[in-house]
Amino acid sequence: MVRARVVRTERTSPHFVTVTLGGEELSAFEFLGLDQCTRLFLPRAGQSSLRLPTAAHNGWIAQYYLMSARDKPYVRNYTVRRFDAERRELDIEFVVHGDTGPASAWAAGAVAGEEVGLFAEGVYYLPSPGTDWQLLVGDESALPAVASVLEQAPPDLRAEVYLEVPGADDVRELVVPEGVNTHWLVREDPGAVPGRLASRTVRAALADGGLPEGRPYCFLAGERDLPTGLRRTLVREHGVAKADVTFVGYWRHGRSYLG
Repeated sequence: MVRARVVRTERTSPHFVTVTLGGEELSAFEFLGLDQCTRLFLPRAGQSSLRLPTAAHNGWIAQYYLMSARDKPYVRNYTVRRFDAERRELDIEFVVHGDTGPASAWAAGAVAGEEVGLFAEGVYYLPSPGTDWQLLVGDESALPAVASVLEQAPPDLRAEVYLEVPGADDVRELVVPEGVNTHWLVREDPGAVPGRLASRTVRAALADGGLPEGRPYCFLAGERDLPTGLRRTLVREHGVAKADVTFVGYWRHGRSYLG
């Protein structure tokens, strides 16, 4: 469990903001790369100081639930977008969606010097050995993870990537290996359920034989129905082995948004 402070923020696009955290304690942060996630602890409104659990491993969870409501911070999972060990700085990219989530609201108004807590966790992206190509699919909540994976990918990676974003201004240029095809899917309709467009597009590509031959590794992430539904389609209708599919539901539409 380490403490860090806001160094700066950057509005990456209309629906994304990057918060850079820094501090001496980040020298103890165990960075694993790829789509590594971290627990992010944020103060609640009215708290004069940030109280954090102190136990190592998963012992912090029991401590957290024993805290009083007055002292308990918000805690959410986020992808480590970038980590600079030399400068002791860490970037987290947030989806900005108004004040419907405490982390999103905090990121939109974060100012230099604010304190947060971090607890490093692991990675979900674990390609199966011996696969011929990869399929990476996500909505906006998965964009930081997919972008981080692609930036660290080997130069010989062959992949089809489908990324759904709320608006055209959220499309960005990603530095990817030559064998990676990135398909940006702009939702445009503010009332549409995130992930539905990506799911329909990938299903259509599968039905039309528009994806490469050979054994794939599939990384599916975002609103719960996107990864679970696509996994079912890949396994049942296209014979993809369950071991070759990683599916992560970051949040659930109609309930609490991730952050």
